[in-house]
Amino acid sequence: MSRNQLLPRDPSPPPDGPVDDSGCPILHVDMDAFYASVELLDRPELRGTPVIVGATGVRGVVLSATYEARRFGVHSAMPMTRARRICPQATVIPPRHAMYAEVSRGVMEIFKAVTPEVEPIASDEAFLDVGGARRRLGSPVAIARMIRAQVAERHGITCSVGVASTKFVAKLASRQCKPDGLLVVPADQVVEFLHPLPVAALWGVGERTEQALVRLGIRTVGDLAQVPAATLQREFGAVGAHLAALAWGRDERRVVPHAPDKSIGNEETFPHDVDDPATIRRELLRLSERVAARLRAGGHVGRTVSVKLRRSDFTTITRSRTLREATDVAKEIFDTSCELYEAAGLERVRLRLVGVRMENLIPAAAATRQLGLGERETGWREAEQAMDRAARRFGPDAVKPASLVRRPFGPIGP
Repeated sequence: MSRNQLLPRDPSPPPDGPVDDSGCPILHVDMDAFYASVELLDRPELRGTPVIVGATGVRGVVLSATYEARRFGVHSAMPMTRARRICPQATVIPPRHAMYAEVSRGVMEIFKAVTPEVEPIASDEAFLDVGGARRRLGSPVAIARMIRAQVAERHGITCSVGVASTKFVAKLASRQCKPDGLLVVPADQVVEFLHPLPVAALWGVGERTEQALVRLGIRTVGDLAQVPAATLQREFGAVGAHLAALAWGRDERRVVPHAPDKSIGNEETFPHDVDDPATIRRELLRLSERVAARLRAGGHVGRTVSVKLRRSDFTTITRSRTLREATDVAKEIFDTSCELYEAAGLERVRLRLVGVRMENLIPAAAATRQLGLGERETGWREAEQAMDRAARRFGPDAVKPASLVRRPFGPIGP
C-alpha cells in the first residue's frame, strides 16, 4: 500500500502529493462506535474511558463500545456478562434508541444532500456513489472530507470513510482507517491492498469458512487468490466463486438506494422467563415508548401494531391489528399491544421474549387525522414530543407520559 492512501485527519493534502481517486466513485461512510459516541455527547466526562452501551440483564448484549473498551476485547453482540468480566472498569449505559434514530436521520440527510445514490446498510453506515456529484462538489476525496467535517460539526461525532472503485473495497478501507480516518484505495492498487489482508476480511467468510480455508493452508487473501476458481467452487460451491472474485477485487454490485423503512420495532429478552402479566405489560409499555419515539424521530407514523411473544420453549407467536388511523403515539401503540397480548391467551404462560412493531409506515406529514363528531384531541402526541425533548436533555430515565397510564391491574410505569 502506498504512503499516500491513508490521508491525514486535517484537510491539508498529503506530503507526497495528491491521491489518484479518479477511478474511485464509491464511498463507505461508517460512524465510529456510533451508540457510544452519541451517549458521550451527554456524558463528556467519560471521554477517553471505557464505555459500553447495552442492556444490563444477564441475557443482555453489547450494542456499542468505545475504543477504550474495545482494547480489552469488548465488541458488539458480546454477552454483557462477559464484557463486564473482561472490562470491569467500564461505565455501562442503557441504550436510548430514539436518540440514535434522530442522529442517524441527520447523518443520512448529510449523505443525501451530496447524492441521491445512498444505500444505508445500518443506522450508522452507508455506501454512496458520488460519481455524479464530482462536477458540483469536487473529487471523491474532497467529498469524503466534506462529509466528515459536516458530521463532526452538526452532530459532534466522528466517522471513517473508505474511498474505492467498488463497494467491497470501500468497506474494507473504512474499517482499516478507524477511528476517525479517511483511506483511499486507488483503482490500480486494489490487489496490492487486498492480498496482505487475512482471509477473514472477505465478505462471505464466517468463522466456519475461515476454519475450512485455514485447513487448506489459505490464511491471507493473497493465498486465496492463487487457488483456481474451479477448485474453490468445488470445495465451497457458489461461495467459492464469490470469494475467488473478491480476492482479485472484482465486485460488480452497484449502490442501490433503499426504499423507506417498512416497519420499526423493538424487542426485549427477559433475564429470566416471566409469567406475570403485570411484568409483561410493563415491558410492552417500555417497548411501545421506544417504538413511538423512533417513529417520531424518523418522521413516520404506522397503522399496524404487531406483538411478538416467545415462550420458554422458544415457540414464537405473533399477533397484529391494523388501526383506523396511523399513529406515532405510545399510548395508542401500548393499548393495542396489551389487547393483542390478552387475546393471545398467554397471560399465565412463561415468556422468554416480547416485542412490539409498527408496520404499514407512511410519512407523518402525509397522515391526516379525522376527529369524530364531538371528539376532542387527546394531547398525547404533543405530550410525548415534549418528553422526547426531555429524554434527549436529561437521559433515558426522563418520565414519559404513557408511563402515567393506569389500567385495572394497577400502575405500570417503570
